[in-house]
Order: sequence, then C-alpha cells, then structure tokens
Amino acid sequence: MPTIKDVAKHANVSVATVSRVLSKTGTVSEKNTQNVLEAINALNYKPNALGRYLRTAHTQTILVVVPDITNPFFSNVMKGIQTMANEQGYDVLVMDAEHAHFDSRKCFDMLEQKQVDGLIMLTSRVDRNVLLDLGKEHAIVLACEYLEGTTLPTVSIDNISAARKMTEYLLGLNYTNIAHITGPMETVLGVDRLRGFKQALQAKSVDVKSLNIQEGDFSIESGYNIMGKLLSLEDRPEAVFAANDEMAMGAVNAAKAYGLNVPGDIAVTGFDDIKMASMFTPQLTTISQPTFEIGRKSMDLLFHLLNKEVLVQSQFVLEDTLVIRESCGHLKEQPLQ
Repeated sequence: MPTIKDVAKHANVSVATVSRVLSKTGTVSEKNTQNVLEAINALNYKPNALGRYLRTAHTQTILVVVPDITNPFFSNVMKGIQTMANEQGYDVLVMDAEHAHFDSRKCFDMLEQKQVDGLIMLTSRVDRNVLLDLGKEHAIVLACEYLEGTTLPTVSIDNISAARKMTEYLLGLNYTNIAHITGPMETVLGVDRLRGFKQALQAKSVDVKSLNIQEGDFSIESGYNIMGKLLSLEDRPEAVFAANDEMAMGAVNAAKAYGLNVPGDIAVTGFDDIKMASMFTPQLTTISQPTFEIGRKSMDLLFHLLNKEVLVQSQFVLEDTLVIRESCGHLKEQPLQ
C-alpha cells in the first residue's frame, strides 16, 4: 500500500508539500499541486484517516440520529444531508433511535469524545437538558422536530399550521364528524398535529369528540388497529385524519377489511407525502414536507457551526403543501334540515 512518502517521491516534492495539498492548507504552487494530485491518482493513494484526525482533531464525520430508520419519510431527509455532506468531504454515520439497544447517551458520548465532529438529531425524544447543554459546546442541529423556547439550531415545518390546514380542508368538504389518529403523545409532532386539528374544529364551532381522538405510533399497524376502533363507534366518523401517511394507509386497509369504500363511505388523509402516498390505492391526500430541503438546510447549518461561524438565523420553518388526491373525495352534500 503506497504511503505519503511514496507520493512525495513520485511527485518530486517534499512530504510536507503533499500534506499541505491533502489538508488544503498553506501555499503550494499550481504546478506542485498538480504533480501531487497526479501522483495520488497514479499510485491510488488513500490518506490515513486516523493520521488526519491526529493532525487536525477532526474526523470529517457527522452523526445523524433517526427516530425510525424503517420509516420512509426520513430517506429523503437523509438524501439532503448526505448530498450536502459529500460536497464538503464529510462522511455520515446513522444511528436508529428505534433500535432496541439505542441509548441517547452513546450518541452524545461520541460527540464529546470527538469520534464525530457534529450531530444532527431528527428526533427530540432524548433528554432535553443534556441536549441543550451539549449544544452550547458542540455542533448540534435539530431537524424535523423542535424544542420550544430554545435557541438550538432547528429546521422544520409548522406542524400546528399544517394539521390545521388539513382539517380545514376536510371541513371545507362538509365533513364535520372527523377523527384524528395522533402520533405518540410524548413527541412534539404528536402534540402539535393534534393541536392544529383541534384549533380547526374549534374555529368552526365543531365539537371535539374525545372518542374521535386516538393515539397511534406512526406505524401502519397502529393505523389499522385504531381505525377498527373508530369504525366500531356508535357515531362512526365520516373522515379520519392520520398524523402520518403510514397510519393513513393502515386506516384505509382497515376500512376495506370492514367492507367500506374509501372515500365513498369514509374519507382518510395522511401527513408527510412519502413516496407510497401517490402509489397507494386510493392515492392519499396528505401534507407534503420539503424533506430534501430539510436535510440540506440542517447540514448547511451544521457546517456553519463546525466552522465557528455566527448564525444570523438559527431557527428555520419551511413551507409545507397540501396535496389533494383521491382519498377524501369531493364536496359532501349537507344533510337536509
């Protein structure tokens, strides 16, 4: 395996010159830079990552904590992060918070022990105080979720407003008996989307029925099981707004199992606009999040922190979009008085 000395000999320069070219520090003539790069290619030289770390105290690696790596919503967020990271020469490690052995302390230790240069959290389901304390000393960005009342750099949408928008759309179709399958209520997303749902009903003086609000866990299975409960109610809902697309798909499948037509007998909507939302039958009406841009922006913020740059703005709320498809039907006729 070729060494840095072999590269220097091949390029007819000093080892120090090769090091400066690799680290992009110091001044090296254009001719010598070209000679070094050609030597690296000719010898297929791979710089030693450990040696680079010992010289610079930087790993050129960042860690991303994903709440559930099997959830397709996060794949496009990861694409945005990965694309931006690769452009800057950084590697990306991923840790799944849903893994049975996940311990948030481990990802924080990796940051404190300088095994990674920075951290992007796609979930806030960790010790809030520890996260905020670490954020004062290390490069940390929170994406997709947020922590209210903090200055931790954050990229997300306005989940309250988005859920209100979806509920208002269903009300505009003359549905009044609307149910909501929430996300986990220990999460910011679950709480905020429920809040937006309630706000829309209250603004139109529509009763918020406690039995119409059921807690899910963002999985297809929970959507299926909860839809079964909702369909067993004496006053069965006319429409169901699920807090993510996977639960909406589970809800549709449950309705079909009960012999119901969606949207003919009951309307169903989701949230997130994952790829399957437009391929599902019926195609889901949902809220689309700018997932790639969330990932790209969070990585951009992290670069600013890693470069010790002052952030002019640290909190970013991106635009969401109501995507109207087939699963909630058309304007529903009001019953005769």
